[in-house]
Amino acid sequence: MLAYFRPFRARSGRALFPTPAVSDTALSAAARNAEHTPLMRQYFAAKAEYPDVLLFFRMGDFYELFYDDARKAARLLDITLTQRGVSAGQPIPMAGVPVHAYESYLARLVALGESVAICEQIGDPAQAKGLVERKVVRVVTPGTVTDEALLSERRDTLLMAVARGKAGYGLAWADLAGGRFLVNEVGGEDALEAELARLEPAEVLLPDEEGWPACLTQRSGVRRRAPWLFDADSGRRQLLRFFGVHDLSGFGLEDRPLAVSAAAALLGYVEETQKQRLPHLTSIAVEAGDGAIAMNAATRRHLELDSRVDGDHRTTLLGVLDSTITPMGGRLLRRWLHRPLRDHATLRLRHQAVATLLEQRACEPLRERFRALGDLERILARVALRSARPRDLSTLRDGLAMLPEIRALLAPLDSPRLQALAAELGEHTDNAALLARAIVAQPPVLARDGGVIADGYDAELDELRQLASNADRFLIDLEARERAATGIATLKVGYNRVHGYYIEISKAQADRAPTHYTRRQTLTGAERYITEELKQFEDKVLSARERALARERLLYEHLLDALNGTLEPLKRCAAALAELDVLACFAERAQSLDWSAPELRNEPGLCIERGRHPVVEAVRDEPFEPNDLMLDGGRRMLVITGPNMGGKSTYMRQNALIVLLAHIGSFVPAARAVIGPIDRILTRIGAGDDLARGQSTFMVEMAETSYILHHATDCSLVLMDEIGRGTSTYDGLALAEACARHLAQVNRAYTLFATHYFELTALAEPGSGIANVHLDAVEHGDRLVFMHAVKDGPADRSFGLQVAALAGLPKAVIAQARARLAELEQQSRDAPKPSLTPLALDAPQQFGLFPPSNAALEALAALDPDELTPKQALEALYRLKGLL
Repeated sequence: MLAYFRPFRARSGRALFPTPAVSDTALSAAARNAEHTPLMRQYFAAKAEYPDVLLFFRMGDFYELFYDDARKAARLLDITLTQRGVSAGQPIPMAGVPVHAYESYLARLVALGESVAICEQIGDPAQAKGLVERKVVRVVTPGTVTDEALLSERRDTLLMAVARGKAGYGLAWADLAGGRFLVNEVGGEDALEAELARLEPAEVLLPDEEGWPACLTQRSGVRRRAPWLFDADSGRRQLLRFFGVHDLSGFGLEDRPLAVSAAAALLGYVEETQKQRLPHLTSIAVEAGDGAIAMNAATRRHLELDSRVDGDHRTTLLGVLDSTITPMGGRLLRRWLHRPLRDHATLRLRHQAVATLLEQRACEPLRERFRALGDLERILARVALRSARPRDLSTLRDGLAMLPEIRALLAPLDSPRLQALAAELGEHTDNAALLARAIVAQPPVLARDGGVIADGYDAELDELRQLASNADRFLIDLEARERAATGIATLKVGYNRVHGYYIEISKAQADRAPTHYTRRQTLTGAERYITEELKQFEDKVLSARERALARERLLYEHLLDALNGTLEPLKRCAAALAELDVLACFAERAQSLDWSAPELRNEPGLCIERGRHPVVEAVRDEPFEPNDLMLDGGRRMLVITGPNMGGKSTYMRQNALIVLLAHIGSFVPAARAVIGPIDRILTRIGAGDDLARGQSTFMVEMAETSYILHHATDCSLVLMDEIGRGTSTYDGLALAEACARHLAQVNRAYTLFATHYFELTALAEPGSGIANVHLDAVEHGDRLVFMHAVKDGPADRSFGLQVAALAGLPKAVIAQARARLAELEQQSRDAPKPSLTPLALDAPQQFGLFPPSNAALEALAALDPDELTPKQALEALYRLKGLL
């Protein structure tokens, strides 16, 4: 029975699964109208359950769509909209897609965020008396797709459910195509947004309630469900029943009611859309946040881990790092990259495995074996869902046959992690032998036409095939006998699917047909006949073919049953192969890019020698200038000065990426890297507004800065780039100084603080934990040469005019700016120097780059009271007081 769904509100505001009552009154009335044909009444009955989902209605070799569905599909898929037939006196708008190619159309609809209900013919149309029965067999939504053609090969497609309570949010997410089911609980909106950025679910389920944060409501693919589906008590009973256990303590869920609520809601949704058992979801795991280095959404965006604003994925960290061979290895690498671990023991095992692959020269032989491996992880999911195709089974067969070679390669390697993975591979000799016997070497794409099961596997099938294959010899002999008997040299014996077997004689010779010939069909130039002998043969052969196809279908189902019986060890084997692929990728990258093994220590500090930016180095033609980083208990912050384009942002990012790479188990682009405990990586880099949330560039900058100041600890790595540049000089300088002092003295985070406010270099006082470094540049004639080398001490100038000239500003503008700069510098030399002292809340102080002799009067003169709002007037008053 279709359970109650609270309608999903897509961006269009329409519902996915409403209550069974049809929302469209015209459709509802039409469904009850006896004037409609039986076929259309059947269609309306199916459509009534899914009024706002596109309904693919099976009719022979096509999936047809009618009425509004047809109009919408014609627009989205660019297919022909026609009108055929009449029902209730009105023409029927319709559009269709061929069954053999429907996946490509379905993929396009899912990519557009649409959901599709698949309404299939149930039973054999040839044996049906009257109208063939049809019913919806599954609903394809963006988060529940499992078909190969609908999935991104190297990215997980996740369905997520979110529950909320006083303690925060419960999250559950599932990868149906990979058989993974995980949960977590987070404390607030910031943590929720960070998890959404990490996981990027294709579809999110929410209780139909008000007050959800914008990070959820502004996402596409959000589906509203009835709140009672997120009830913790009934959800607990549902999970116990599904997994067949007495309590949830084995999964770590007994004390996580919000996670239980979300997991149960997700599970119910999956069961309702897939309409079948889910044997590959064998367990549920808690993915606790304290086991990973935390990164919020802004940090992931700023570091460009796997995406860029311009859409060029090749110039991201993943684009440089990912040399995995298999799709399942590529997906695992992406998961590792978005969840760097804090557990040094696990990471050391990975580093040691990579080193062993390099030292024993086992990397390339292992990777060569992987080139023949398919996506076993997703194949096993399709086996569990009984949607695996013949070529899925042949790929699984070939992969299992390769396991002995892979184990032999791993056997001599002295690495605990590699040996553990070798053990996880397992033997699987029975399954390998079964598939080798059962499946032909090159099976067809689909099982429905037969030819999948190998000869010799089943005696009954072989006998039926023998009957069918002898037909050709019999027909040749019959044709020769009938020509001789009738004397008609042009007589032919043939076959077609509509009329079966026949004897064909041209119209000119038709009067010579024997009397025992029975006319079967008349053509323009020929007559076709049947004889009793041919009729008996036809019954025998066609029956044999039909029985052979039925036997093949039965044997194929038995194969899926046998594989499902050993699904769990097969899944562990696929997971081990994926991890081996990633470790071999790390070894290949280390060898090709000259990366070295990091050293993880329990003592605090960061020491990176000759570090390089992995992405910039990969895309540059000229050699990359390496730089060092040293942070420890007495040196917590580096104030970085230097010209624009000098490399400040690159230097900051490269150190964050080196730390991140070390914490996924990879080698790093540095001569040496010694890294102490890290709990978070937090960044504030770049400029951009968020108009959807009504935030200006400066507001976005301050929001990200606020998050950092509230969450950074003495084990956090913080990157701050040009804080305060989105407002006036005085405001910006005051904010930058206050933030720097707070990070150094209160948070005590490892901080790289890039700035153009040279006044901030005065913060580097003895005992402050702050030091100055700068990116060097020199003028050579009229040219500015960036050295990209980090040196101790502050920069002596910013080279702003030189950079502007490089950008192509008109020479007249540059000359005018240079003259004005000279005047301002002269005024600054003549004016008393302001001192940089700690800010006091009761005595705010502005730090001027230029003398404020007439600043208050000039600011006052520039004001137009009639144009100011009350808020602007108050801000102006405070600003004038500060200037005075």
